[in-house]
Amino acid sequence: MGPGPINAHPRVLRAMSADLLGQFDPEMTGTMNEVMALYRPIFGTANRWTFLIDGTARAGIEAALVSLVAPGHRVLVVNFGRFGLLLTEILDRIGAIVETVDAPWGEVVPIAAIRAAAERFCPRVIATVHGDTSTTMAQPLEGLGALCQEIGAFSYVDATATIGGMPIEADAWGVDVITAGLQKCLGGPSGSAPITLSDRAADRIFARRHTERGISRDDLVQGRERRIGSNYFDLAMIMDYWSEKRLNHHTEATTMLYGARECARVVLGEGLDARFARHAAAGRAVTAGLRAMGLTLFGDDAHRMANITAVLIPEGVDGEAVRRRMREGFEIEIGTAFGPLQGKLWRIGAMGYNAMKHKVLLTLAALEAALRAEGHACPPGAGVDAALEAWG
Repeated sequence: MGPGPINAHPRVLRAMSADLLGQFDPEMTGTMNEVMALYRPIFGTANRWTFLIDGTARAGIEAALVSLVAPGHRVLVVNFGRFGLLLTEILDRIGAIVETVDAPWGEVVPIAAIRAAAERFCPRVIATVHGDTSTTMAQPLEGLGALCQEIGAFSYVDATATIGGMPIEADAWGVDVITAGLQKCLGGPSGSAPITLSDRAADRIFARRHTERGISRDDLVQGRERRIGSNYFDLAMIMDYWSEKRLNHHTEATTMLYGARECARVVLGEGLDARFARHAAAGRAVTAGLRAMGLTLFGDDAHRMANITAVLIPEGVDGEAVRRRMREGFEIEIGTAFGPLQGKLWRIGAMGYNAMKHKVLLTLAALEAALRAEGHACPPGAGVDAALEAWG
């Protein structure tokens, strides 16, 4: 019950036990096409280029940025937590000229501030995280795509922590590239990164296509712009692999493909609206329960993620001792924090397979017991009672 990874759905684990297939077996390529179709509604898009990057969520982030951005390009990063700083780290390594527009941890960046920074800095790309688990805040994205198109920039969003638990509206937001991961609200293991790209982003990336010599073919027109600075994360070649051209770029991670497909089937089988409502109910229950226990939440209520809640460790309480008691006594894991918040917060997740009423109630009861064992008084049963009422 931390910020992720969380327990994978049993259906996903069973799907991943299937035998392997050759990467160009018709059943294998059929599964790849099926995965592309399944993830379009999850991303809220009709984008043709919706597929998987083999690697954890960070692989998707790096593939997107290294394929969109060349050395010397200007990139504006919307920074409100650890993972906004991660975007700047990756971009620095690419050789981009990076500027940030910042909010204190626990807040988000207003669109007006993003506009002002963009008009002054004139970036080629504006990059942001949707939900930053380090602060548990969700950055509003309405207007971001329109702003980027107005100034001639591309937009990039990391939705690892929110996809499948909060609405993702790639087309409605007008966002060019969104990447994600399986290990949070989608209820899968880490190791596969869903991605979607607009046609304009795809055109930009194909302009940098330089297929490696050993697999180059006459039907692959080479780009005129600077070659993408990574072979493994070269989206132009990966997209040719996922297209009908079936470029032999790398060996597809078959087991992760099965898992990603089953994650999408579970999500769409439940229904997106029902799934978002379940995550919202779980988030309400966690926040109500924690407050009823006399604990103080961290961050702005207006922009709190539905699936992760940060709570201040009470004065005089050993936060790691509480986490250890929960893990050893109840087999429940909650998260700690990073950077300036390290040692000050717990982060409690309720997402995917774990965004269930009974799991929320057990977590709150275990936290109460662990706090009492550490000498911190809580109103008996208040957290569970408040969570039950808030769930609705």
